[in-house]
Parts: sequence; structure tokens; C-alpha cells
Amino acid sequence: MSPNPNARSSPIFWLSVLSLFVELMIIRWVGTEIRIFAYLQNSLLVTCFLGLGIGCWTCRQPVRIRDSLIPLAIIVGVLIPVSWYGLGNQISLMLNAFGDVLMFTETVTSGRGQAIRYLILGLIFTFILLSLVWYVFLPIGRLLGRMLADHPQTVWAYSVNVAGSLVGVWLFVALSGFQSPPVIWMTTAAGLTVMLLISMRERVAIELPLLITMVVFAFFGGFERGAEEIIWSPYQKLSLYRTEVPGEGKISVNNSGGFQIMMDLRPEETAKDPVRFPPHLSGLTQYDLACVLHPSIQKMVILGAGSGNGSAAALRHDVPKTIAVDIDPVILGFGNRHHPEHPYQSPKVQTICDDARSFLASTDEKFDVIAYEFLDSHAQTAMTNTRLDHYVYTRESFERAKEQLAPGGLIILRFGYEKPFIVDRLYNTLTQVFNEPPLMIGVASRTHGVGGLVLIAGDQSVARKQIADDPRLQHLADLWEKENPIRITGTTMIATDDWPYLYLESPSIPMLYWLMGFMLLVLFARALAASDTRAMLSRWSKSHWHFFFLGAAFLLLEVQNVSKASVVLGSTWQVNAVIISAVLILVLISNLIEVRFPGIPINIVFLLLIATCLMLYVVDLTQFAFLPFASRVLIVGGFVSLPVLFSGIIFIRSFKSIPDKDAALGANLLGSLFGGLLQSLTFITGIKALLIIVAVLYICGWMTHPQSLEAAKNP
Repeated sequence: MSPNPNARSSPIFWLSVLSLFVELMIIRWVGTEIRIFAYLQNSLLVTCFLGLGIGCWTCRQPVRIRDSLIPLAIIVGVLIPVSWYGLGNQISLMLNAFGDVLMFTETVTSGRGQAIRYLILGLIFTFILLSLVWYVFLPIGRLLGRMLADHPQTVWAYSVNVAGSLVGVWLFVALSGFQSPPVIWMTTAAGLTVMLLISMRERVAIELPLLITMVVFAFFGGFERGAEEIIWSPYQKLSLYRTEVPGEGKISVNNSGGFQIMMDLRPEETAKDPVRFPPHLSGLTQYDLACVLHPSIQKMVILGAGSGNGSAAALRHDVPKTIAVDIDPVILGFGNRHHPEHPYQSPKVQTICDDARSFLASTDEKFDVIAYEFLDSHAQTAMTNTRLDHYVYTRESFERAKEQLAPGGLIILRFGYEKPFIVDRLYNTLTQVFNEPPLMIGVASRTHGVGGLVLIAGDQSVARKQIADDPRLQHLADLWEKENPIRITGTTMIATDDWPYLYLESPSIPMLYWLMGFMLLVLFARALAASDTRAMLSRWSKSHWHFFFLGAAFLLLEVQNVSKASVVLGSTWQVNAVIISAVLILVLISNLIEVRFPGIPINIVFLLLIATCLMLYVVDLTQFAFLPFASRVLIVGGFVSLPVLFSGIIFIRSFKSIPDKDAALGANLLGSLFGGLLQSLTFITGIKALLIIVAVLYICGWMTHPQSLEAAKNP
């Protein structure tokens, strides 16, 4: 008598939950402690796919859960000194020795030779780290491939796999939403491992000491010396420090050292220290400019309000209503509890935790001033090469902001630029949107926080009159212009929703991405040799190419979905989780359709799949921006994920019919690795072109679909 299928399904479920949870945990944790990986998340993602793919390919080789736990314990152990001693920042600077990835900190070298040595050291560390990640997922892939291949009911087993993945995603999302630290993540991963061992009827006691060790390691991970408070927000690790000034607090993000300073700029306080706070700047700091450049503000919104310096300035200038918008709830919380002027406790200030683009899309209010504070991202959005702030500074975003200005209203943008081309890009974008060049002030003073660029667009006559009528303001603007001159060339390409790369000078793939891609290929070659898969490569057939192309297309389709949704819904962690969940739910629906209607001609499904990809290419989803948020989520989430419905039918039809399911799944996951590498093409082509690439990959999958699969029956 064959074993009960439900008994075989339980290990698949727990393994799938554990796999997705650990994958997200590693990407988040490493990307936080080693800051440059917050901008190179793809390298970790595709390494996970590499481990899973090679694992499925070699699923008949011996495997134990311990084989995954040991490299995971090493990674967790390494992250302890990386966090405690700031080594993550040093590794990031080494990898970015040539400065082609802007991360708000420059690498100081004595010359090109030292920069090359730094880069080599950084790449060596990265290769070791990625190898450990591969070793974590290789045994998981072997277990998964074996379980799916041996299960008597293919569609049911794969559905359990997808359902478990969905649970794993939302379990990590929930813990992130509750601002849990790594020790909670690791404890949860240990609990999932125990559940997997129980479902496999293996002895828990054997692995228990290793699981406890990892939880202990995680308890000591994530700390920063001298930090008064450390909170892991859904986006980043935020640490509160006290400065030498009583009552003043500093916020550090992802071990960067400095991010925001909560300052007391009330006149009675700044008068106590005229050396640090020169009297001629009283009431005219960069935080005050948004308030003094308009004569009669009734309502203003501050985008990227942070911990509250801009809102405090609004209160000092008696602005009746200020809306403070920030994407990170922890930063707003720090400002509420620790800002010396307590602006967020005033009834005149309303705080909203949301993405700036999403807020502009959903509000119907008009504002006298729309102030962009230092809205600069230290992290990417899920699955994509875009940072959290990219879609805030596109032409389309500024066009929406223009619509929300009241008569005589102003957009006042502050930015801490690293490179001159960023100034040029923002200047050119505002010029195109408002049909006139913006006023520009280069703030040189750092005594009142970080200096930088101020651009003023909208009804400039209002701002010019304010400057002309205030001799102190005119003198200060002239002084800053002499101290911090900024040249505008007008040659930098503007950012759009299709090409939103604010920090990339021109359409090109940064050198560091090329190096990471090469390193992943080296790791792939090493993985093939270490797993003795050369014989399997020699048996690579047309059906393997079929699954390979499906995997590559599916990964890029997910990237496209998250990118398109970010434009309409914002780049919040909730939106990313909803879109990824929508993809997995549609895969489950695809499986159900295949079970209920197994006779649907596969050629028709392929045609519908390619047609929906091309339809997404031409449809502008911003037309749904006026809808209530819940309606937007349902419509946009369902619309962008529609191709998944048809690709899911194709995959499960092929998967249930092929004899060597382990090799097919391995080829599919290796295709996902290839798709992850292809994502970097968006730096050149723009994001919308991904849909053309996706359509081409699906056509390749169609051409390599073996006719024998169509006629085969479900075993």
C-alpha cells in the first residue's frame, strides 16, 4: 500500500515555509548589516535560486537538514562582529571603491592601485558569503526536489509547495511589520525547522543544539556600540544615539553612522550657543526655507518628514496645518518620542506613514507648499533594482505634485546630492514639468544639520518677492551661492517612471553589477563541479530548456509586477508583500484551473500569456491612481499579475507530465537565476522593456515545449 499523500504533503509544506522565510531573512539581514547589499539584493536572491536549483538537480544525493543549518550558523556568527565593529560599512566601502554605486558614503583611497586592492578584498569576502548562502539552500533544494518528484499527486504537491511559500512570505512580512529584531527571526526559523523535522519523522534532539546556538548568535547580532535604542523597521535598522548637545538625538541607518539629527532650533535655545548657531541664521535655516519663501501658508505637506525638523520649523513659523509624510514608522516614532521640540505632538501637525508618491496619488487636498525633505533612500524595494525613493523624483511624480499646488503654491525640494549630475537631473526634471527653470540655492551651512541643494518651483514670483523683501534672506542666499556654487549643464537625462534611476548618471550597468554577475557565474561553475552535475548537463534536453525559459520569464515578470505596482501604490513593504502574494495566489488558481479543465489547448494558453504581457506594456496603470487605496490594490495587483495565471497553467501542465520532475524543477530555478541577472538590463532599457523580454522568453518556452508533454497523461 502506498503512503498516505497527505502524510507526504506535510514535509513539503513546512520545507516551503522554511525556505521562503530563510531566504527573506538572509536577504534582509545581510542587506542591513552590510549596507551595499541593500543596493545589490539581487546577488543574494539569485544565489538562493542557484542553491535551490542545483539542489533539485542533485536531489538523489545524500542530504540532511544539518547540511543547511551549519552554513546558516556561520553566516549568523559572521554578522555579529560585522555589526558590532562596523565592519559591514568597511566591506561596503571596499566593494564600492570606484564609487559607481551611490550610497551616501565615499571610499577614500590614495589612488587607483589601492582602490583595486580594496575591491579585490571586498569581492573575496562577497564570494565567501555567497558560497555560504548557496550551501544553505543546496540541501533545501535537494529535499524539495526529492519530495516533489516522489509525491504521487504532482499538482497537489506543487500546490502545497506554493501555499507554504505564501505562508513563509507573510510570516516574515508580519514579523517585519511588528519591528522584530533578528533574534525573533532566527527563533522562528528554528521553530520551522523543528516542525519540518517532526513532519519528516526525524529526531529533533540531534539538530537542537545547533538551532539553539543560532538563536544565541542572533541575540547578539544587530547591536551597535553606543546606541541608546535599536529598532528594526520594515525597511532598515535604525539606531538612536545622543550627541554632545543636551536633548539632541542622532539617528543612524544600517550602520551608516549618521542619517538624521533631531535639533532644537528654537530661538531661545540657539541663542545659548552663538558659535554653533550664528545669529544671522536664526529663523532662516534650511529647515525654515520652506516656510519663509511663501508669505501666507495655510497648509503644507512635508514629504520625507523624518524625525521632525521640518515640522518643528513649520510650528515656529505658525503654519496652521502641516502634514508630515514618511514611509518609515520607526523614524516617525523616534521623532514623536525624542525630538526636543516635540513637533509631532502638536495638533497643528498630522503624521502619515506612507510612501510620498502614494500620498500624492491618493490625496485630493491642495497645498501652499509641498516640501521635499532629504528624501534619500538607503534601501531598495523588494525584487527590483529601484530604491525606495526612485519613483518620488520622476517626471510623472512631479507632474502629480504640480496638480496638488494651491494658487501661488511652491514646491521646495531639498536634497543632499553626492554627484553634480543629480543636481542636473532634478533641475532638468522640474524645468520640464513647470516650463521654467527652478530657483536654486546651494545650502553650505552644516551647523544646522546637513547642507545641500534647495530647488524652488511653482509660482516663483512669490518666492522671489519674499527674498527681495527680506534683506537677511537675500544676503544669506548670496552668501550660500558664493560658498557652494552649483553648475548646471542641462545635459543629464531626466528620471521617468520607466527609467527611474536617480542615482545613475546615464543608461548603463554599473561596473559593480558586472563584477557581481561575473562572480555569480564563477559560483555557478563551482557549484556544478562541487555537485558533480556534469553528467546531468550532458543530458540537458529540450524539455529542460522549456522549464529554464519559464523560470527566467517568471522571475522577470515578478520584478515587473513590483515595479508597476510601486508607481501606483507606492513602494511600501505592505504593497510589495501584496504583489508577491498575488503572484503566488494566482499560481494556486492556475493549478485549480488545470485540475478542473485539463483539456484547455496549450497553444491557446501561450497566446493569452503573451497577449497579456504585451497588454501590460501598453496600458498606463496610473489611470487607476484616483481610486481608493483598497480598490487600487485589488485592481492593480490583479491586473499586473494576470500573466501569472496563464504561465502557471503552462508550468503545472508541463510539470505534472514530465518524468524527471526533480531535474525540471532544477532547470526552472536555474532559469530564475538567469532572469535575476537579466534584470540589470533595466538600467539601460528601462523597466517597461522587461515585458518585451518576458514575452520573448515565453515564446522560447513555447518553442521548446515538447509535444509529448501535451499528450501525456497525469500519472
